[in-house]
Amino acid sequence: MKFSRQTILFYFILTVLTVFVKFICAPQINLSGFTTVIAVALFAGITTKDKTKAFILPLVTLFLSDVLIQVLYALNLFPYAGFYGGQITNYILLVLITLLGIGFRNYKTAGIFASAIIAPTVFFLLSNFLVWKMGAASMGYNTDISGLWQSYSFGLPFYRNSLISTIIFLPAFIAFYHWIQYRKFALA
Repeated sequence: MKFSRQTILFYFILTVLTVFVKFICAPQINLSGFTTVIAVALFAGITTKDKTKAFILPLVTLFLSDVLIQVLYALNLFPYAGFYGGQITNYILLVLITLLGIGFRNYKTAGIFASAIIAPTVFFLLSNFLVWKMGAASMGYNTDISGLWQSYSFGLPFYRNSLISTIIFLPAFIAFYHWIQYRKFALA
């Protein structure tokens, strides 16, 4: 990925889209989990050759979207805060998702679709495990294996939405990026 005016504009659009999707979907429980965040991390891992930039770009995108959501929350225009306890876990998991994107970089179109399925699955498994492990009692889960299964069960609607959104957004981001850079739509 070259850092040009077009690339900066593209990441600005990704950030605006991330906020817009959060603003529309997150407050609605049936759409919660439908987000661009996993797709942005995979996109950066797959397309950015400089690994430092590959990790920084999705973190900056998520951070800026969280700041904007926090501002909207402070203005009573959004139902919950952009910053909250335990949020660092999402940032750490986003780094892991970016690493998955880097791992799928050489697999072209097949890697794009495989990573769009694997990344939300890894996020779902790890985030729900961590919710159970760190806050079982406060979340009302048992501290045994039944509580873990309950955590996974309650997380299934979020998983479904993150899987669908990643399958939609990742190829769209890659195709749009190629159009901005090279004036042609492509997935590889």
